[in-house]
Amino acid sequence: MEHISQLTTNIREKTSCPDILVISRLFLPKEAVISEYLYNRCLQDPERIIVLTASCAGDKKFDETQQFPIYRWPSSQYWLGGFWGNILNPLINLVWSFVFAIKLYFRYHYRYIEWGHTYEFPSLLLLSYLLPIRFFIYLHGHDIRTVLGNPVWRSLFKLTLSRATGIVCNSAFTRDYLRNAFRLQTPTHVIHPVVRPEKFSVGTNHSNLDDLRMKVRQTYNIPPTAIVILSVGQLVKHKSFERVIENLPLLLTIGIDVHYILCGQGACESQLKTLAQRLRVDQRVHFAGQVPDNDLAGYYAACDIFAMLTLHDPKARFIDGFGVTYLEASYFGKPVIASRLGSVTEVVSHEENGLLVNPKSGYEVFQAFKRLCQDQQLREQLGRKGKELARRKTLHRMLYQEN
Repeated sequence: MEHISQLTTNIREKTSCPDILVISRLFLPKEAVISEYLYNRCLQDPERIIVLTASCAGDKKFDETQQFPIYRWPSSQYWLGGFWGNILNPLINLVWSFVFAIKLYFRYHYRYIEWGHTYEFPSLLLLSYLLPIRFFIYLHGHDIRTVLGNPVWRSLFKLTLSRATGIVCNSAFTRDYLRNAFRLQTPTHVIHPVVRPEKFSVGTNHSNLDDLRMKVRQTYNIPPTAIVILSVGQLVKHKSFERVIENLPLLLTIGIDVHYILCGQGACESQLKTLAQRLRVDQRVHFAGQVPDNDLAGYYAACDIFAMLTLHDPKARFIDGFGVTYLEASYFGKPVIASRLGSVTEVVSHEENGLLVNPKSGYEVFQAFKRLCQDQQLREQLGRKGKELARRKTLHRMLYQEN
């Protein structure tokens, strides 16, 4: 990890002529959807990239192995503690990102900034006035909503967007949400996330997935021939995990040996456990807790169907800009049952790599589960197509075709 005092004397030369500074308070090895998205972006053009981000646990070892230089400002949580660190972190991140970006400009004379998300955007706005650079700003969905409640913040954010060379959204759903919130002339691009096999500690040939499948099933005493439904995500209300649990008794009644694994934690966990007990399927509903990325491959391998029946909540303080877990399930060749709404339809194509349903229709949901549970050939067909779709990607260098 490079500190600000070392920037002019102790620079690791890893790129020949980097001209893009990627700035984000979230970056690997800290696990987060935004971290993964930005890391995959950097891997596409490592010779052009410099990364500026916040420090986190394990960063020194991680940074030393990368193809591009990474500079980190100190996290306030390390020296202020958890409570004050959380309170002051946004302001401190804003200041550090601004100061480090100035220092790095005098070293590299980069031409572009790619700002990883909306957070601390006033720093980017100031930099755009002070430095002879162009910039792109990345939006992921929930980060848009955080600025809408404050009129001053909203005006500054709109000004920032209007000064951008381009806006990058992780989905068309996020793009449309942005357009409804702001009327802008700034070019807006949609670049979906991609799946990186190394995230799951598996090779591209997936040679060890059978062993991982059996290991996970044995952990929960699930027979090899049973149908396993999997969900991955925060256990929150709008994810509607209860809809899956409610279908288990019906599937058991028609003779399907079915189990359900949930990977994640959240406020609804106790309610979901109570529901499973009330429906007498608690021996078939398995709460795995928060599963690290490098262990998730085993869970995707162990399942036969991936299901997420998300509901749209217009009052929620955040929105799901893109369903990465649907993409990951498809990458592992698993058919998906998902809601016919929002960005989900950009990841799951009906009758191609999964089945889209109205999550509020009990009949539709049950018929989808019944159909996939009983039809192995259909599961394999949708899974094969899912693998193909999950490998498609748009390269970020397309942003610079006209610049």
